[in-house]
Amino acid sequence: MTRIFIQEVAVRDGFQIEPRFIPSEEKIALIDALSTTGLAKIEATAFVSPKAVPNLRDAEQVMRGIRRVPGVIYSALVPNARGAERAIACGADELNLVMSASETHNRKNVNRSTAKSLEGFQDVMRVVAGTRVTINGTVSTAFGCPFEGAVAPERVLKFAERYLELGFHGITLADTTGMAHPLQVEALTAAAVARFPGAELTLHFHNTRGMGLANVLAAIKSGARRFDASLGGLGGCPFAPGATGNICTEDLVHMLQAMDYDTGVDLDGLLRIARKLPSIVGHEVPGQVAKAGKITDLHSEETPS
Repeated sequence: MTRIFIQEVAVRDGFQIEPRFIPSEEKIALIDALSTTGLAKIEATAFVSPKAVPNLRDAEQVMRGIRRVPGVIYSALVPNARGAERAIACGADELNLVMSASETHNRKNVNRSTAKSLEGFQDVMRVVAGTRVTINGTVSTAFGCPFEGAVAPERVLKFAERYLELGFHGITLADTTGMAHPLQVEALTAAAVARFPGAELTLHFHNTRGMGLANVLAAIKSGARRFDASLGGLGGCPFAPGATGNICTEDLVHMLQAMDYDTGVDLDGLLRIARKLPSIVGHEVPGQVAKAGKITDLHSEETPS
């Protein structure tokens, strides 16, 4: 049975664009609950400017307040060396650095060129040197940019190659605005797997145009084994027009388990948590399985259709 690793991003990627601030104690409780379900990694927060992302202004409190479960990697997004210092001081296992393959999106997202972003990453590596903390590098807009359109695959791969040269242990190829389609995903994933056989490769898909889970299957076909996902399908890039939520964690796990993949995740436990999410965020969420139930949930003949 093929092992697929599921990495949860709702508390960072999802909560960052919510219309209201989610209290720190609720974030901590949610992370603690998710930690018991068998997820491989949880991106807990981002150590960014509170002016830029006010919903994550409690990064220190959250990262220090969670209960660590052995075997779960607790990751944090950081934009620079100062963010890295803050995250390391709070016990982050992994730092996630993000740069867009698109120059325009990178300037919109972090207000700098890709060249300047790479320079800043070198500063982060100096901060991390001598610690146990690992670095994952995300190439955003890897499958298309809402400002520039198509992004050349070789450009994406060159940036990923540069990450590994800097000493990163992992690479994420992110479909930041949901522009990817399965054939494109299959080709770029196959190229990345062949070119970087020793790297930990993650795919990060959004379901903006309804192709998120199809893209997962295309990536698996090409050898990908790690996927980011967001509880309830929360999330979206705040710096890209029309961007909507990530692929939904419980929907992804349900699909993979139905297809006999080993996710290591307790789906029933995950669904119990997902069904509480609307009360946390104060609105309905896109996830489907939490509403419809699993395909193995049967009903009596008397149940109205």
